[in-house]
Amino acid sequence: MIDWCKRHPIQFMALYLAFYLSFFSLLEATVTPVVTIHCALDDIIPFVPAAIIPYFAWFGWIVCTLFWLLWWAPKQEFWRLCIPLFVGMTISLLICLIIPNGLALRPAVVPGNDIFSALVRGLYSTDTATNVCPSIHVFNAITLDLAYQRTTKLDGPRYRWVRGAARVLDISIILSTMLLKQHSVIDVLCGAALAFALDFVASVVSVSDLSIPQNAPLHVRASARLKASMERNY
Repeated sequence: MIDWCKRHPIQFMALYLAFYLSFFSLLEATVTPVVTIHCALDDIIPFVPAAIIPYFAWFGWIVCTLFWLLWWAPKQEFWRLCIPLFVGMTISLLICLIIPNGLALRPAVVPGNDIFSALVRGLYSTDTATNVCPSIHVFNAITLDLAYQRTTKLDGPRYRWVRGAARVLDISIILSTMLLKQHSVIDVLCGAALAFALDFVASVVSVSDLSIPQNAPLHVRASARLKASMERNY
């Protein structure tokens, strides 16, 4: 199975997408929240309809990043993002299944005839305020950002600006989840914690797989990871 996934990464991603959408749709249709997520900071954060733009940009950002790494970066970097990303999304769904949760933050009415308000109303009508913690939007945004900061494809001076642009977009996505009242601050913190935890685990596994001491200097581990990613046949 592992060999098949390595030989067919696009089919692997398609299969996971079908699994994720089926699982998420099932949760949306059948799970009734037993925990309402809320904290005092949620009441301070304003409602900003224009935040729908980075919120929706998240969908294309995931696809573009995965295919960019798959086609242009060492294959090890693609899998270094893909596996933690999919594992974290699955864990998030399982948490929502075990501890059904939801929000009561959305405004009763979204006024205005502008495009932003119309898009928010469309979002609210198709996406229920359930299955919110941890935030998958936040988890994915941070995991993608870590991949951009780590990839060797952006080491040259000509491309370093991309890392800054990616971080701005990822931060905008995270903020949008709260500004649209789609997520509580608690959801955001839980999504961030999950992202950093899985990235740490993936780093430890990568270092162990290279059979070098975990206490080796950072530049030694980075050099070894790069060498392995270039030599390994996927």
